[in-house]
Amino acid sequence: MDVLVCVKRVPTVGGQVQLTDDGQEVDTRASGFTVSPHEECAVEEAIRLTERDGGAVTVLTLGPPDAAGQLRDMLALGAHRGVLLETDGREWGPMTTAAAIAAAVRSLAAASFPLILCGNEAADTGGYQVGIRLAHLLGRPCVTAIKRLEVAGGMLRAGREGEEFRLPLPAVVGVREGLNLPRYPSLPGRLRARRAEIAVLRPEWQPEGLRKERLRVPEVPRRQAEILGHGTGAVPALVSVLDGLGLLPRGRP
Repeated sequence: MDVLVCVKRVPTVGGQVQLTDDGQEVDTRASGFTVSPHEECAVEEAIRLTERDGGAVTVLTLGPPDAAGQLRDMLALGAHRGVLLETDGREWGPMTTAAAIAAAVRSLAAASFPLILCGNEAADTGGYQVGIRLAHLLGRPCVTAIKRLEVAGGMLRAGREGEEFRLPLPAVVGVREGLNLPRYPSLPGRLRARRAEIAVLRPEWQPEGLRKERLRVPEVPRRQAEILGHGTGAVPALVSVLDGLGLLPRGRP
């Protein structure tokens, strides 16, 4: 079974997030780029499915030419083919992103991709929209927030906490981090990925109805430390605080 995994190039941000002076973008001058964690798990799951049942994994991303580096990272893990929907660097909204991916799925000469995996949400925007919009455009059933996945006999069993779904293939699935533990790339995998040819498509950018005004880093309230006392004299106050938080076992009636 051939599987398509849609991944997104996101900033590798450690510590406090910094914005550009105009408030339009995350300042990435001191950071690199990576793939969203949810989508790393999607790639790992696709590789495991094809290792067990045969087929190939295609990874696809929409972004500037440098986004080919993130595709190569996924090829180094064991994906078989990379497809870059190359842009000029402008930000694409979820509607036009989903439309570009749907058009690419229809135009690719490979299999019809009975299973398309997406990250549940991107690590930077957290929009939760592209996978659902893609499924709608392709006329496929879709489930999201999935942390368990089985494919057998043309059917998909997908589960999340407290719920399980059965749906026919072809389908689109949004998976969450924790579905599996992604592997590390091997040296042969890295060498193979460096030599791999990335297929490039160039969709046309289209404006959407929504327009971003600016980004804002939310303020994290600072908690004031409370000194309960010193030495053994602080024990009664500490016990009182823990009891108020419900962290102490209650006596039997």
